[in-house]
Amino acid sequence: MHDNRGSLPYLLLICFVAALGGLLFGFDTAVISGAIDPVEMQFSLTEWMKGWIVSSAIIGCLFGAGIAGTLSDRFGRKKILLLAAVLFTLCSIGSAIPQASWHLAVARFIGGTGIGIASMLSPLYISEISPARLRGGLISMYQLAITIGILAAYLSNYGLAEMAQQYPEFYGSGVWRWMFVDEVWRGMLLVGVFPAVAFFGLLFLVPESPRWLTKQGHSSTALDILVRVNGRDAATREMTEIEETIAQESGSIRQLFRRGMRLALLIGIVLPFLSQVSGVNAIIYYGPTVLKTVGMGENAALFWQILFGVVASVSTLAAILTIDKLGRKPLLLVGIAGVGIMLAVSGALMAVENISPVLLVMVFAIYLAFFNISYGPICWVIVAEIFPTAIRGRAMSFSIFSLWAGCALVTQTFPPLLESAGPTTTFWLYGLTTPIAFLFVLLLVPETKGKTLEQIEKHWGH
Repeated sequence: MHDNRGSLPYLLLICFVAALGGLLFGFDTAVISGAIDPVEMQFSLTEWMKGWIVSSAIIGCLFGAGIAGTLSDRFGRKKILLLAAVLFTLCSIGSAIPQASWHLAVARFIGGTGIGIASMLSPLYISEISPARLRGGLISMYQLAITIGILAAYLSNYGLAEMAQQYPEFYGSGVWRWMFVDEVWRGMLLVGVFPAVAFFGLLFLVPESPRWLTKQGHSSTALDILVRVNGRDAATREMTEIEETIAQESGSIRQLFRRGMRLALLIGIVLPFLSQVSGVNAIIYYGPTVLKTVGMGENAALFWQILFGVVASVSTLAAILTIDKLGRKPLLLVGIAGVGIMLAVSGALMAVENISPVLLVMVFAIYLAFFNISYGPICWVIVAEIFPTAIRGRAMSFSIFSLWAGCALVTQTFPPLLESAGPTTTFWLYGLTTPIAFLFVLLLVPETKGKTLEQIEKHWGH
């Protein structure tokens, strides 16, 4: 029944499961925003140690992104995604039981390794199984899952904090009261175990990447998967194109340094880095801390974080619905310009005495809307599209490593920068990166809308 038209529900199921890696990415990175201040008090952290607890996951991401490409090119995309699910589970359990700050840092490093793996492999896997006409929107599902994971973390943090205050008797006594009332931050970090286990189980429902299978010499199995996804005629044409392109590839990482591919490598490294040093993670990870500096209370700050999650999810959905119609480049340019303007405005507002915290919340929300129609989803789309099949895993490792390097830079330096330079200077520094990013996209990034992965690869050769 899938022979002529393919099965859109089957394709959506595959992409949904792969995108769950993004949900765990979002949840595990954002959940610390509600836990970090109680952790700071419990373990008497300095500002640098506070940054280290948050950024230990990001350091793990760098490690995970660094190894994911080689492992996935050798063992397949699916097996390494299963490894990421195991690491997510270990992180959630380990983060809930530490007796010292370094225990928490180690647990978050393990989870970060899983995030780094999933952040590379989930969009890569979706790109390799999706038809060209739908690929941009389907890869953007990964960013939507990230924003939903972030929203889920904010809702979970706020709900658990309210429950601990209003209904402590619900948890009885013993270990549950200790974890969800006395030291509620432990419960906040434990909740991630549930989506992690679900991700692990659902991965057994999806096939291996057809492009990876073809590279390994399993063309008939790859064709069967493409037929089920895209229909017999389209799959046959796509399979011919895949085989012809792979036959011309060397499979060596040196392929990236050839004349045509050097620009692809430059885009793959610079664009993700610029997306992170725009400061988005200062809001995602330290949002409540920033809001409290302008007079907002603890629970109110956690509540308004929920708005950030909603705005991010809705704007990412808008990107999904338009990216394959409007193209990657126009959305990027509009979004980057909006991000720069909102960073300038937020810095100016924080220079005003007695500023309304709610006004700052609105500016941050608009910033996140611009970010999530542009940088957020489109960076994943572009880096998943631009590299050759035979080395896509290893090549994407460069991109995702660069992304997490930018993220680690912001995450580790934000608390001491906020303390020493103040919020206005901090957010204006992030804003200075946006003109550079705008010109970079305008002058160097090509439009890839509607092209197959093989056509994009041939573009670099020309």
